[in-house]
Amino acid sequence: MFARLSVPRAALGNLLAKLLMVGLGLAITVVVARQGPKVQGAFALFVAVESALLTLFSGLGLWLARQMSQQGGTPTLQALPMLRGVLRAAVSLGLLASCALLAVSWASHTLPYSQLWLLALAAPFLLLVPTATGLWLGEGRMWPINVAQVAAPALVLLGLLGTGWLTQGAVRNAPLVVLVLTAWVSGKAIVAVLTAVYALHDAGQRDEALGLASQVAARWQSQWPFIATIGVTNVVSLLNYRASLFLVERFHGLSEVGTYSVSVTVAELLWLLSSSVTVSAYARIGHPDARVAAAMTVQAVRINVLATLLAAPVLLVGAWWALPWVLGEAYQASLMPLAALLPGVAGYAAASSLSAFYTNHLGRPQLSGAIAGLSLCLSFGLGWWLVPLHGAVGAGVASSVGYLGAIAVAYGVFLKHAGLPLRALWTRGAGEVPAPV
Repeated sequence: MFARLSVPRAALGNLLAKLLMVGLGLAITVVVARQGPKVQGAFALFVAVESALLTLFSGLGLWLARQMSQQGGTPTLQALPMLRGVLRAAVSLGLLASCALLAVSWASHTLPYSQLWLLALAAPFLLLVPTATGLWLGEGRMWPINVAQVAAPALVLLGLLGTGWLTQGAVRNAPLVVLVLTAWVSGKAIVAVLTAVYALHDAGQRDEALGLASQVAARWQSQWPFIATIGVTNVVSLLNYRASLFLVERFHGLSEVGTYSVSVTVAELLWLLSSSVTVSAYARIGHPDARVAAAMTVQAVRINVLATLLAAPVLLVGAWWALPWVLGEAYQASLMPLAALLPGVAGYAAASSLSAFYTNHLGRPQLSGAIAGLSLCLSFGLGWWLVPLHGAVGAGVASSVGYLGAIAVAYGVFLKHAGLPLRALWTRGAGEVPAPV
């Protein structure tokens, strides 16, 4: 009833972009991982810190996306003033984060924390991408988002290859890490600035075309509680995905983090389709009509879960053959943790669509935070016991248990708020909320 075939069509372009982005990301992983597990481990932890920074302030972009999608097909809000405001806030918050990162870098003497000064230099710019792309996410326009997603890893990879550090086999680990991280933050910062400039131009054209130049936009400053809640929620979600890396480092060191991080990277390839479907359906999931939002969420969850369950065994077989051959024999140690991770990662594919429903339709991002927090508590608590005994395999088992327990609760919360029966996920037609009498 609600454009059942539109999600796969809308998701196709984003999926192709994600495939290219993931391919570039895997190329970066191969380039870095072949320098040894220690370099890969330092890189993985550095990227985890960067991701925490981006997610902490991601509420700015998601608030803007919600403003766009909540207009229900009849645009009335002026986008340019809102975009300018959130971009200024992103730069200001990035400068504050830079001070904190510099302090941590100055006080640390171990990799990768001693190199966080590189991230501090780029922090004011890195926040521009998740903020600016909120404009297009809320309007359901995928191609500008796709370009930004692909351009960043492409430029990073070019930077890595352009430094010529691959030929420096005798260089010590620390200088190698500096070169890797410099290429990473430089490429992403350049793309961030270009994305923000284009978004401002696009927002101005959009307002002019819709005749909204004289209208007053909603004041985003009054929405700080909502924005902050999204940021905290997303940080909890990130910790849910990455806390196991720090547990492995705590008990087994940087080299084992390097091999386990490869397991995590490969396992999360299962979320490639689910994230594409959710991004493409994000505007419709946020529709003010509960029937439209619930039906689209159920459809997205079905696609996500089915695709990941079918892909998981194929991914494991391919990785079992490819990882030691492509990255080196040291990464044979990544295979058993990968097998432990896949069941939970496959089940958790539904989380992105359910989270979009909580945040974009209900306007209650704290529900997403509670679900992610439950998963984090389960996985971290179990991991604190299993990781010292079983290393990376224990981390994989703990993460899977956390994912599966939390997604069961998340689906129940969705059904309650959508007014749907338990069978909605697998019964055709059960995903539609009856029209009000």
